[in-house]
Amino acid sequence: MHGVGGTTAQDMLGDPRVQLITGDDTAACYRRTEDADAEERPGDYRGEPVREAYCWSNLTSGNGARALWLILVPFMVANLAHWMRPAAPPDHRAQRIYDLLVRMLALSLTVLLAAAACEVALDLTAWQCAGTPVCVAGKSWLGFLSPDNGGWWSAPGRRLALASVVPLLVIGFLWWLSHRTWSAYESASPPPRVPGSSRYTPDAERTALSLEGFWYGRRLVARLRAAHTTAGVLTIAAVLLAAGAKADGTGGHYSVLAVTGRALTALVILLAAATLVVVWRTARSEAAPDEETDRLVVRALPYAALVVLGLIAVHSAWARPGSHSYGPLPGAAAFGGIAVFQGVLVLALAVTAWVLQRAAARDDDARTALRGMGGPAVALLACAVGGVLSGGVAQRFADWMDGGATPGQAHAPVPGPPVLLSWQASAIPALLVVCVVVAVLAAVRVLIVRRRVAADVPGLYDPRERPDHRRTRAIAGTIARAGLTDAAPVLVAATSAVTLVLGAGAVAGAWLTDRAPGRATEGAPPVVHAAAETAESLGSWLMSAGVILLLAMGRRAYRDHSARRTIGILWDVGTFWPRAAHPFAPPCYAERAVPDLTWRMATWTERFDGRLVISGHSQGSVLAAAAVWQLDLVTRSRVALLTYGSPLERLYGRWFPAFFGPPALTGLHREMDDWRNLWRFTDPIGGPIRLTCEDGRRVDQGPLRDPLAFGRTLQNPLPAQILGHGDYQADPVFDTVRAELIARLGPGLPGMPEQRPAGGHPDGLPTQGSSGRSSA
Repeated sequence: MHGVGGTTAQDMLGDPRVQLITGDDTAACYRRTEDADAEERPGDYRGEPVREAYCWSNLTSGNGARALWLILVPFMVANLAHWMRPAAPPDHRAQRIYDLLVRMLALSLTVLLAAAACEVALDLTAWQCAGTPVCVAGKSWLGFLSPDNGGWWSAPGRRLALASVVPLLVIGFLWWLSHRTWSAYESASPPPRVPGSSRYTPDAERTALSLEGFWYGRRLVARLRAAHTTAGVLTIAAVLLAAGAKADGTGGHYSVLAVTGRALTALVILLAAATLVVVWRTARSEAAPDEETDRLVVRALPYAALVVLGLIAVHSAWARPGSHSYGPLPGAAAFGGIAVFQGVLVLALAVTAWVLQRAAARDDDARTALRGMGGPAVALLACAVGGVLSGGVAQRFADWMDGGATPGQAHAPVPGPPVLLSWQASAIPALLVVCVVVAVLAAVRVLIVRRRVAADVPGLYDPRERPDHRRTRAIAGTIARAGLTDAAPVLVAATSAVTLVLGAGAVAGAWLTDRAPGRATEGAPPVVHAAAETAESLGSWLMSAGVILLLAMGRRAYRDHSARRTIGILWDVGTFWPRAAHPFAPPCYAERAVPDLTWRMATWTERFDGRLVISGHSQGSVLAAAAVWQLDLVTRSRVALLTYGSPLERLYGRWFPAFFGPPALTGLHREMDDWRNLWRFTDPIGGPIRLTCEDGRRVDQGPLRDPLAFGRTLQNPLPAQILGHGDYQADPVFDTVRAELIARLGPGLPGMPEQRPAGGHPDGLPTQGSSGRSSA
């Protein structure tokens, strides 16, 4: 199994002639053409394994639609926070609280996105610019909305009702994207397990990743999608109601509209309460696949919200003689409320994580990233990224609409976006300064480690080698840079802490002054005023530049397959986990890949009584381990695992201790035939597993020498490349270790039994495989 970025079956098998054995264009198993019918010629393979490659790269970097996933970064990061919980007992009370807090925070991100779309379409466009003749001048596409035109659409309520189509399309697009990937990714069912058969494992002996329903989140995502879609639609409805309430409250002349508005507000509150109940009760069911049909109330929520939105749009468009739009749209202060609500959730999540960490206290907790605070830190970063993207779009759009004038100043044609967005933008330069300081400290650390390691590099090679200080520095520098991965928690902690402080300061500054930082410091000393204006301007452009860069990357990735593959590498790491918190996050490719591998291994070993070695590189090693966990104990005992360049302990074990911590990895090794892990000091991603076999043998084989030769030798006349994270198969140790694993799987070649249904499957689905032993 390949790792991040993917590779072709031809490269994996070392043969240009390959044949698809089982699967489709998205993910499939391949063999060399000459090995395709190995089951029919068992005598030709005595003592030799048959190699098979599982290619899954199209799950993350296939067609051009993958480029659209870039806009889902905040949702993906929030989903990661769900899985970063400390390794406390599953039945601890705080577990459910942790889940609920993450789901509520994910819901707030959807509301933030809908509010940002409303800010651009309803506030800046329909309310401020379309209602100001100076802003409309030169914008012919807004002419029919201008009050000077006197047309039917010139009334403020009708302009808002028309503009509400834009944020509704945004929510609809997210719903479509989630539903599209839901049908392709979350619908793969695990192999059937019938109690009393060889495929059944008692629940008492199973870890979370071995539960049958872990990789089947179809119904949960559907429920969350209904709730988040409803929340987005209700956000649009609330903005329309806020604007209508201001107009209807100016006097008793519109008493009928005022009463109607209150009734519609009650409907919005009722639907919002129902949405919160759905999110409250939507928890993962991992013991068995969740195939329960959703209640009618859950399925009807989005449609009910659309009906109410339609009624509110009619209410907003109703004639109100003399009404006009001025200043910012009522309800713009909601951005501050959302920020405060998210801050409270993050703090509550930190307290819950601290309680869980205390319950999970073990001797090996020193390896856990941020001492169990990884989830709250990442959740805070998700809110920060969401705020930057939302504010960046609003700021860039406002700059374009007002012709470059600073929003909020006297000469600006429109008031511009809420002042909170300006305060948040002003905090970005300070945050970048902190990041630069951390980067400088990391560079200093690299220099110190390189100098220390350089003294030990020559001792790894033949002492007769000619000294080469430049070569030594290159190898030592690679080792030092690879070690920065272990310092990632420092960067995350520093960024999160500064983000929390600056975010709180931005909210306080906006609420206390109700002005942008530049205007709020007009009476301050010149240095302070200049710093505030500089931070505001620079931050606004940095926000806008970030959004533009994101869109440019998406456009390039849509057209260029190589760029799409690069972006796919990011999703290989970020979308391994199921969508447990946010349904609009990029889809979980493991919910297709893990069942694929489990079906393949389980059916093949049962049909042919075979043994196999499953080998995985980088992220492929994580998928391989997850698939082995899904096997029953009998089948698992027929499987050996070979991992290389594996982040199982170095990244997943530290950041996701509840699922890949030492107890889980130890249990996996105890219940399978054997496990070997290859790693290098020069690898920035892979690392040791840090386990020891019961007979005293270590799982880790390494560190491997990299490069294989220090200088020019008879066998290597040209300088050997520093391989780092790639080409582990080029090391002779790889073939040696794989041969040892195959030898340990059992002597002799098992006969080919009569084919029978696998695991009691009623259809007896045929699955091809290599006879005897197979190294996948």
